[in-house]
Amino acid sequence: MTNVIHILKARGFIEDTTHDQELHDFINKGDVSCYIGFDPTASSLHVGSLIPIMSLSHMQREGHRPIALIGGGTGLVGDPSGKTEMRKLLSMDVVKANAIGIKKQLSRFIDFSDGKAILLNNADWLTKLEYIPFLRDIGRHFSVNRMIKAESYKLRLDSKEGLSFIEFNYMILQAYDFLRLFYDYGCRLQMGGSDQWGNIVAGVELVRRVHHETVFGITFPLITSSGGEKMGKTAKGAVWLDPAKTTPYEYYQYWINTDDLDVERFVALFTFLPMDEVRKIGKLKDADLNSAKAILAFETTLLVHGREEAIKAHYAAASMFGARVVPKGILPSSSIPRNDTAMDDISVPHSYLDMDTLQGGLPAFKLFHMVGLATSGGAARRLIEQGGAYLNGKRIETFDFLITNDDMNNMELLLRAGKKRFHKIKIKK
Repeated sequence: MTNVIHILKARGFIEDTTHDQELHDFINKGDVSCYIGFDPTASSLHVGSLIPIMSLSHMQREGHRPIALIGGGTGLVGDPSGKTEMRKLLSMDVVKANAIGIKKQLSRFIDFSDGKAILLNNADWLTKLEYIPFLRDIGRHFSVNRMIKAESYKLRLDSKEGLSFIEFNYMILQAYDFLRLFYDYGCRLQMGGSDQWGNIVAGVELVRRVHHETVFGITFPLITSSGGEKMGKTAKGAVWLDPAKTTPYEYYQYWINTDDLDVERFVALFTFLPMDEVRKIGKLKDADLNSAKAILAFETTLLVHGREEAIKAHYAAASMFGARVVPKGILPSSSIPRNDTAMDDISVPHSYLDMDTLQGGLPAFKLFHMVGLATSGGAARRLIEQGGAYLNGKRIETFDFLITNDDMNNMELLLRAGKKRFHKIKIKK
């Protein structure tokens, strides 16, 4: 019998589990409550958060109840996992504001209506704990010898900065979350990234010691590109799910630039397209593989930003790079538009200039800085000198090249920095 664990494994989500056979037996009984914690260190989640988000969505699709736990309490302490230095401590007000933004984003993937999923904040119980009773009731179940051997602590213990006492408490607090969710909501499964293995196992052990019950843990692998790069990182920084931080067009472009070797794996992980269709991607080449990339970009943008924004980004890309017909036989379950009749560049980064601004000519390096394709005038000069600046598809040879009204094409200028960063300047009539 196929269950959600088989589905997650087939799509590449699972790295490790506790009590493997018992976990399968437990899942097969149905009506499972599971949880994942989300760290509110920013007002938005990013692409690196998609693995846990998608896993909760898969759980719900298979009839189980997800619990999304905002770490409003643990966020005040800071998770040392995977960090060589202490995180900046956030104020209660900042954590609360960040939690609101995260809740909104999770709702795009998970249906919280009618008790189908639960959204909680561990600040509701962690900030109310009394120190001495907590040490006596919970702290006594933890061995310091065992804790310092956990991978989440070893990296920090070996670092120059070391491990602060406040961070040392993080594992105990996360374990207590599991205990609390087990007691209050019957939650028996915690999932998280591979760096959370020690914290998850601590929670499993705490429930066993306090309630003499078996609960379970699943960890996800760290997702990197075929080139070894961490997911969601670009030259401009993180790829956010918040459209105010990363526009839907930029988000779409991030995915369409996926390396050929990663397309099949990323479609399996970051879309809900059927696996029998996904497995055929490995046989695609050239234009057909590019069509699969377009579908990946469209489907991921659809999930995060909605269908209207996905379609706008798709046609905006077509207006910049040329339209392509996506064959019906490639990932046929995708709802991507499969024609090239509509094109719109409204989502392409753009700005407006008065005709008079270019009357006497404007140095190229100033224009590239003005529209944000370079962080400073000096950076724009270097970009041009290194041959990475283009105007209407032609390389700009000198940084002081004057751009005038004569360079307009249909009342527009198209600037490009490097291979993939574009900006359109529309001339006001």
